[in-house]
Amino acid sequence: MGLPVVVTHAGEAWLVVAVEALSPERHDAMTASGVEATLVLTARRAAAAGIVAMPAMQTDTLVLPVPRQAGLNWLLAMADPLRTTLRAALPLGEDQMRAPLPGTQLHMAGVALAKAAQLLPAVLVVPLASGAMHDRLTRNDADGLSAMAAQDILDELSKERMQHPVSSARLPMAVHDAGRVHVFRPDDGSIEHYAIEIGTPDRAAPVLVRLHSACFTGDVLGSLKCDCGPQLHAATAAMAAAGGGLLLYLNQEGRGIGLANKMRAYALQDQGLDTVEANHHLGFQDDERDFRIGAALLSRLGIDRVRLLTNNPAKLAMLQKQGVAVTERVPLVVGKTPQNADYLATKAAKSGHLFK
Repeated sequence: MGLPVVVTHAGEAWLVVAVEALSPERHDAMTASGVEATLVLTARRAAAAGIVAMPAMQTDTLVLPVPRQAGLNWLLAMADPLRTTLRAALPLGEDQMRAPLPGTQLHMAGVALAKAAQLLPAVLVVPLASGAMHDRLTRNDADGLSAMAAQDILDELSKERMQHPVSSARLPMAVHDAGRVHVFRPDDGSIEHYAIEIGTPDRAAPVLVRLHSACFTGDVLGSLKCDCGPQLHAATAAMAAAGGGLLLYLNQEGRGIGLANKMRAYALQDQGLDTVEANHHLGFQDDERDFRIGAALLSRLGIDRVRLLTNNPAKLAMLQKQGVAVTERVPLVVGKTPQNADYLATKAAKSGHLFK
């Protein structure tokens, strides 16, 4: 929404707002008092912007002082690699380029909030001066703004979410006329996830399971840039042929960064970056998904042994870490096209995907 939140830490309070959602009016209001504002970027975004060398990174967040003459366009250019032409209007000084400060819990909490909202992980931070307003805010009376302690934010956003069953119904499908869809809702009220039974899974034996992250472009539009759509259809066909299986459809679009940021990443790929480099330029990790969700859904459905349809060892490792026995990894090598050959090669080389 573009509203700042009040984040408290070590007895002090700051206004924190996502740069992407910052309006000119709110930017002017937050910086009008003349206090020193700071820009918080992830270390990967800072490295991509040339602010710090990648090997020198010792922290997940870096803090840059905002030059007095900098305006909103400068902040937006620093946050968004697709707007880098604007940055030339106000180059950073050599001292800022070489010595950004490491982020504290305050700065990590601000970035975590931006990521949770699927906004670019770049935030503007303005300290609240001492006085009556500061005292009220540090007591969590935020005069209409949300006020949270930095550590509480980090704890809440990193913890495993409980998945509560909402509804379930029979659904005959083209791949199999015996099917059922279960809808689950996380305990924080965020986006729902689905468990889809194909045929009649035998829970007495390891169940054929696929953890499939939502891909609007691949699953719905038939995109040739990825292999998601073919993987979805091949997985359900394999389950039908086996007499039963379970598709976990997890709403973690774009490796957890959301469709808007995924389209930003695609635009960067059109400029020559690979899929991992594009995520880094936006400030994200290689993969922001939480595969604990899949384990939680399996637990809710009483399934503790699976044959996992995947090329991604990270999924297998996370399920096993969460107490789900993976008795077999079933490769899912489908959907290679001339348009996605480099994408698949990058997944193998940089993300460890196994295509055999």
